[in-house]
Amino acid sequence: MHTCEVPGDTLDKWLQQYPSTAGNYGHLLLEQLGASDAALIETFRPYFESAHLDAREHFHEEIGIDLHPDAGASGAHAIYPNCLPSKTRRGLFGEVMAGMVTQHYAYVGDHEWQVPIFLFRNHEDVKSYLFALARDPSLTREVMGRHGSDFLAIALDADGKVERYLAGEAKWRKVLSGSVVESLLLGPKVDDGKGNKVHAGKGIWHQFNERDKNLPHGMRQLQKLLKERDPDGFAAAIYSIDQALLLDHPTPIPRTNLVLICGNDYPSRGKGVPLIDWNSKPAEYKSPHDLQVVELFLTEGDKLIEDIYDCMWSAI
Repeated sequence: MHTCEVPGDTLDKWLQQYPSTAGNYGHLLLEQLGASDAALIETFRPYFESAHLDAREHFHEEIGIDLHPDAGASGAHAIYPNCLPSKTRRGLFGEVMAGMVTQHYAYVGDHEWQVPIFLFRNHEDVKSYLFALARDPSLTREVMGRHGSDFLAIALDADGKVERYLAGEAKWRKVLSGSVVESLLLGPKVDDGKGNKVHAGKGIWHQFNERDKNLPHGMRQLQKLLKERDPDGFAAAIYSIDQALLLDHPTPIPRTNLVLICGNDYPSRGKGVPLIDWNSKPAEYKSPHDLQVVELFLTEGDKLIEDIYDCMWSAI
């Protein structure tokens, strides 16, 4: 299970927050203030290790190497998640930061969000890549992304049942800009057949508006992990998810959608200026569910990601 507490004091010193709420829409702008130095990385490391521990145990068993192989041991070059390509690391970083931010900051609705476990073990292409890499150290290739919701969190009632869940899309981009964010939200631009470039309409808003109408498959994946890892502690939550997943007469669970976009800042953006409207819900968002948007601007974030994933479990 993911049990590590959020390094809240460090986050408060590292990031400046600009929160706002309008009805069922919340917006949170986060800007880096402090340095991404060795002290910050050491403070973040336990949270990242906790987030990846379930997948690490699962993948290492699948590919047949020790959980903490000695240097030079067979397969030691294929340890998860350290060995993953940079592009894959950046995607994972966005999802872990979604957990850290969700657990620490107030979102629309003021729910007490929990992240009992991350779903990283369901990244099938990572499993295939690691299995092959352990047997062929020269293997180099990119890894395809994980299907389904990038991130899930739950809020429990007094009886331990899931009273609301949060489904998130977490995106990392090396440099954020207005056009980059538009492409993420509205889809990349394509030729409309008349020589005009228009957004394809296959971005995050389309995902939420058209495709995420029912309980996502990630909730079944979460339920299975809870059954395996802590069936007694989450018995009521497991049961409530069961009821929501029934094909006939399910018991719906209210949903909140999360969009977290993080990346490196750019010089022309003014301090405290977001790229997504903060005082009213974006018109392109048509879903009836509550919406929380988080914009996270970093400095040399790509180096921070590499440093974090290089050092994980290095002292063991």
